[in-house]
Amino acid sequence: MRKKWMKVALASASCVMAMALAGCGGGTTSDGNSLKVGVIGPLTGPAAIYGEAVKNGAQLAADEINASEPKFNVEIMAQDDEHDAEKSVNAYNKLRDEGMQVLVGTTTTAPGTAVGAEAYKDRVFALTPSASGPAVIEGNDNVFQLCFSDPNQGVAVADYMAKNYPDAKVGVIYNNADNYSSGIYDKFKSTWEGKGKQIYATEAFSDDANADFTAQLNSMKNAGVDMVFLPIYYTPASNIMTQANKMDYKPTYFGVDGMDGILALEGFDTDLAEGVLLLTPFTAYSEDETSQKFVKAYEKAYGDTPIQFAADAYDCVYAVYNAFDKSGASVEDDAATICEAMIKTFTGDFTYSGLTGQNMKWNKAGEVDKTPKVCVIQDGKYIEK
Repeated sequence: MRKKWMKVALASASCVMAMALAGCGGGTTSDGNSLKVGVIGPLTGPAAIYGEAVKNGAQLAADEINASEPKFNVEIMAQDDEHDAEKSVNAYNKLRDEGMQVLVGTTTTAPGTAVGAEAYKDRVFALTPSASGPAVIEGNDNVFQLCFSDPNQGVAVADYMAKNYPDAKVGVIYNNADNYSSGIYDKFKSTWEGKGKQIYATEAFSDDANADFTAQLNSMKNAGVDMVFLPIYYTPASNIMTQANKMDYKPTYFGVDGMDGILALEGFDTDLAEGVLLLTPFTAYSEDETSQKFVKAYEKAYGDTPIQFAADAYDCVYAVYNAFDKSGASVEDDAATICEAMIKTFTGDFTYSGLTGQNMKWNKAGEVDKTPKVCVIQDGKYIEK
């Protein structure tokens, strides 16, 4: 079973159990009284773990809502973008043709930047679960993030390291061709050095499919780096850990939300991830009752333990549902009318408490206000620090 983590909105605990008994995970069909919610993410390709989790989390939330005798149903319409900006725009246009009224997406940053521009022109409200780059929301008053922004992740890691590992010799390996990775790195660097700290080695690469990190790791090892910050996705991170182990180089690794999914990566020796630290808003191994009820429902529906991306998408659908209900909009309204009502609601006194944060609020720039968490991988589980 792949290790995936997720957590439930407090307000929906009863719905989780109802769906656990009824069975969930199937498609939602339109009944004339449904809000049509589009979901875009990589359902195939190297980032498919993310997209699959987002689709499943969104569908589970919709299934629960629809089982609760709501004022209106939620219909999920999912499209694959393969983590490609052009294909993501094509997926968006297809969803528009099929009547999408609100977008939960995209899943990743580069597609989110391209699709955000289209949604802005079309006046389609979008709440992304995990496209964390600033460019996704910049200049788009209709695009909001439920995830931490890239700069906030960089600040949070620097603050945590300074407090808990003040004497660490820190090095960084990042993807300088990826806005997500370079955005986190830039803010980490300025924050870390602003605290009077030194980065002992910095190395870049330009393709997540890169399989050889010998030069970067030798640079870290020769500089005496004992903590390597990896603001990257799980695939290159797994290659780095595998190759470092062969070199008998065993630093502590610190990742961000893109690291989530590494324990589910086929062919990766998960023992190499033991002790890895990372930022994540959710862990499936939280002991609170609501989280565990949700995890059981998700595992029953999909046969997997949910990861953070599933939790993000689940929260997105519930936040959209609650905000739409509060907005006074109707499922009979067109996307543009709904968009203006949702913007007004999200930038007003609306708050949402769910899997990935309590009392979440959004500013007019589309950024969410919530507290980041740091977890450590122990015995194949994410444990909150």
